[in-house]
Amino acid sequence: MNLRHLKKFGLTVPRELEGKVDEDLLEKTQAYEAEKTRFSFLSSGFGDIAVLVFIFGGLLNIYNAWIVSLNLSFFVSGLLFFLLLNYMNTFISVPFGLYNTFKIEKKYGFNTMTQRLWLIDFLKSLGLSTVLTCILVSAGLSLVQSSPDYWWIWVWCFSLAFSLFMMYISFYVIEPLFNKFAPIDEEGLEERIRALLQKVGIKVKRVFKMDASKRSKHTNAYFSGIGRVKRIILYDTLLQKMNHDEILAVLAHEAGHWKKKHVLKMIIAVEIISFVALYLSFVVLRTDLLGNLFRIQNATFFARLVVLGFIGNIISFPFIPLGSYVSRRLEGESERFA
Repeated sequence: MNLRHLKKFGLTVPRELEGKVDEDLLEKTQAYEAEKTRFSFLSSGFGDIAVLVFIFGGLLNIYNAWIVSLNLSFFVSGLLFFLLLNYMNTFISVPFGLYNTFKIEKKYGFNTMTQRLWLIDFLKSLGLSTVLTCILVSAGLSLVQSSPDYWWIWVWCFSLAFSLFMMYISFYVIEPLFNKFAPIDEEGLEERIRALLQKVGIKVKRVFKMDASKRSKHTNAYFSGIGRVKRIILYDTLLQKMNHDEILAVLAHEAGHWKKKHVLKMIIAVEIISFVALYLSFVVLRTDLLGNLFRIQNATFFARLVVLGFIGNIISFPFIPLGSYVSRRLEGESERFA
């Protein structure tokens, strides 16, 4: 639908943007969006086919039987099961990531990443993913094993606490693995940012510049931190391409999200859905329904969990438009506030 809309109206400059955007830029924007969308069809379609082959082509049965044959403990078996699956998923996505970065992004003048930096990022991401997977799976399996009747409640509590913890430490531990942060050197900008955000009760702890230009020419800005005290992160590409008034307009939009409590509302909504989903998962996983339905021999808790995730994605798919609608409403609200 979006591609058809772009084809029909994509080269028409809106009245509000006359003199700001020319047809050449619109044509390039349209071509970039169309190519990215078509490529996403290909990559997501390949991923869907891989999942279908894995579940219905007998590979899940083979993989599950191999894990069982190792005669490991419940904890070790589950950790190995999900860790290897995570690696499989990561390596399957590698060709698509490479094509997107070094073909599409380069074609439209956005990519600045070298192959060496891509490899370093990949290895760091793989290591980080391994650590996080081990923490989450280990905690989850321990709770399942120690509290067979109430693990869904404890898993929900742990997931919420871990998410909030990651939001807090991400700036200090994870983000510095990939980027360098330095105080901004734009004269007067930090003072104007503090004055702007003070209007809505946001206390700015620090304003940082991030070296995003070593990977891409795309621009961005975001808030970091929990509560009223925030760190402002500005991409160096943003500082290069926008004047101070434009940067303040971007931050006013982000301040709108905070003032209207959009992040808090989304966290609450997600946690309510997660709570219900975990309870329903607990009910289903107590039976042999999934193992029998998908003909899994010696259906382990882990294999049934994979099948449950597959079914959950199908059930949640029709609600995607609702999520998009809510997202657009929140973005519009933030824009009006800005």
